[in-house]
Amino acid sequence: MLPYPHIDPVALKLGPVAIHWYGLLYLVAFAGCYVLILLKKQLSRLQLDDLIFYCALGVIIGGRLGYALFYGMEFWKQDPLFVFKIWKGGMSFHGGLLGVVLAIAYFAQKNQKSILWVGDIVAPVVPFGLAMGRLGNFINGELWGRVSDAPWAMVFPNAGSVPRHPSSLYEFLLEGVLLYLVLAVYAGYARRVGQISGMFLVGYGLCRIVAECFRQPDEQLGFLLGGHITMGQLLSVPMVLIGLYFVFRKSPYRSV
Repeated sequence: MLPYPHIDPVALKLGPVAIHWYGLLYLVAFAGCYVLILLKKQLSRLQLDDLIFYCALGVIIGGRLGYALFYGMEFWKQDPLFVFKIWKGGMSFHGGLLGVVLAIAYFAQKNQKSILWVGDIVAPVVPFGLAMGRLGNFINGELWGRVSDAPWAMVFPNAGSVPRHPSSLYEFLLEGVLLYLVLAVYAGYARRVGQISGMFLVGYGLCRIVAECFRQPDEQLGFLLGGHITMGQLLSVPMVLIGLYFVFRKSPYRSV
């Protein structure tokens, strides 16, 4: 068993203001994605400023609404203002993804570009942002894994006294590092518009399905469909199917 590092979630205090690592890592995620897209030189600086701004709104609004719809509906029923109480935690990747898709659609329409073309620019850098988010989860001691006797299992704060899989680190490696490398290589072979976006959907969906096998389901939901699947896995299956469609469909060749 490995000891949990117990990193203080608060990175810096400025009087009454507390700056958390989670928030800082979100900023690093957006800044890193900005730089990675900027290096491609496929969008002007002004266009990229707009795109990152829209995507940031999509992540935050979509992520919170997605959590309320997919994971916190009972909380929302009890408290109509629950969706606005972001400081209490709770963000959904799948909701954030839908928010980003809407943001990309708006940006593409505004700039008279193909939504899939823009998606192919954004998709390869998303794993960097995901990696930062999962590090934030680990520092916060949240999204812990199922009980385990693995040598690298840890006892997480607020998760009892039994060792558990560090599932947020598994997701850091799968959704972040591995998926980033896969997309970096695949982007060199993809020739049709939408294929990179499709591979991201397939890759993330598969990584999340695997990671959920080690992650403790949300207490308010537990296992679904007779105790055989989690909400994260259920939401990831359509991602894989839609992604496969975009990978293999016949579409125009990329112009970049």
